[in-house]
Amino acid sequence: MGIVNVTPDSFSDGGRWLDPGRAVDRGLLLAEQGADIVDVGGESTRPGATRVSEEEELRRVLPVVRSLAGEGVLVSIDTMRARVAEAAVEAGARIVNDVSGGRADPGMARAVARTGVPFVVMHWRGQSAGMDGLADYTDVVAEVIGEVARQMDAVVSAGVDPSQVIVDPGLGFAKSRRDDWALLASLDAWSALGRPLLVAASRKRFLGELLADPDTGEARPARERDAATAAASVLAAAQGAWAVRVHEVRDTADAVRVEAALRRRGPAAPRPAPTAEALTAGARA
Repeated sequence: MGIVNVTPDSFSDGGRWLDPGRAVDRGLLLAEQGADIVDVGGESTRPGATRVSEEEELRRVLPVVRSLAGEGVLVSIDTMRARVAEAAVEAGARIVNDVSGGRADPGMARAVARTGVPFVVMHWRGQSAGMDGLADYTDVVAEVIGEVARQMDAVVSAGVDPSQVIVDPGLGFAKSRRDDWALLASLDAWSALGRPLLVAASRKRFLGELLADPDTGEARPARERDAATAAASVLAAAQGAWAVRVHEVRDTADAVRVEAALRRRGPAAPRPAPTAEALTAGARA
């Protein structure tokens, strides 16, 4: 899953793809480089971020979703708003990726149920402006899985088919760096939920702090964390992740292919380009 942030303030690439034309070009490039899904978002969820209006979010994402879908790209919409999700699906998006797992907007689960598309339920404890203060766990792996399981139950009760649900541990969201590492080391535990697992470690703070300058202690800048992102993605793939969400696709796609070849004990035939139907069916399997 390649990321296109149509925002001025995302933590690693804010403003680079704010222009709709540039955002579309970026999405097409990510697909060309090996992204099976392009995730389009119009609202930053970086730590401390404040929310944009619904109208502004719609203005940012809909032209990009419509253009990419028109070019045959499998698009997911990264939003916490039901109205944005429904409008994006109408414009051609095939997945709804909600970092709040349906908690930020009471209408989200019903909206997703109406569309019938796969729905990413991420672990979330609160809005970005105050989420760092919510990282309080005794057993982070068990508690995060338990909270996502309860949110799955909530969205299913609101009408979402269980087969639509994809889960995400929410690395970096209301998590300390130690929490992120503990979750990354225990991704196989998510098999207990019986749903596909999306892992989004790309360029996040726990990687920047790992790579900090040994003399100053300053974290590695976000755009210089892509090799570490590829390593984290391989670790996720080895533990059974369904997809990894990344800013730069090519190196991570290559790294994941190496892991897959090792698991098969040898190379496979070149992979054909996946269809939207095959990918969404895979999310529901």
